[in-house]
Amino acid sequence: MNSSKKIIRQEHLSKMLERNPFLTDEQLAKALEVSIQTIRLDRLRMNIPEVRERTRQMAENAQTKLKAIDKKDIVGDLIDLELNRIGISMLKITPEMVLEKTGVARGYYMFAMANTLALAVVDADAALTGVGNVKYKVPVYAGATLVAKAEVIRREHDKYVIWVKVRNNNEEVFRAKFIIVSLPNERIEK
Repeated sequence: MNSSKKIIRQEHLSKMLERNPFLTDEQLAKALEVSIQTIRLDRLRMNIPEVRERTRQMAENAQTKLKAIDKKDIVGDLIDLELNRIGISMLKITPEMVLEKTGVARGYYMFAMANTLALAVVDADAALTGVGNVKYKVPVYAGATLVAKAEVIRREHDKYVIWVKVRNNNEEVFRAKFIIVSLPNERIEK
């Protein structure tokens, strides 16, 4: 009976990490109502790396798919990318990124994170932002780890409508709707 509980727990662990690979051992232990050590042992038995290694592997894989923007131009860390579909990036807000008087993160970091992710999702050799409609929903402070998800909603010829939502601990803090325009190859100068 004990081994069947372990098998069921490991199946749940695997499914949880498929849905959200950024879950820490602590979050997994709490959700599965076991100790952190049990989660670590399960991960070892199942050959699942720790969250930092999972994130690094995803980032390496995503960066090989980039086309419209160079990896050094991405604000944050690109974690996942399916061209013309979705993209995910992360950004840790440091004390240097906040306003001195209020301690609130400067808005241009969230905008840049969302905008560069929207550009990264486009399957074109080069692209530019045509329109950006943004909404700052909740203040963000130093220490926050932001996760942005971009999704291509519609494509019409050379125009892409892309929604980007930025979250901090599952709370939406910023969202944007971008119209990204791909450039024809003859207009790209290198």
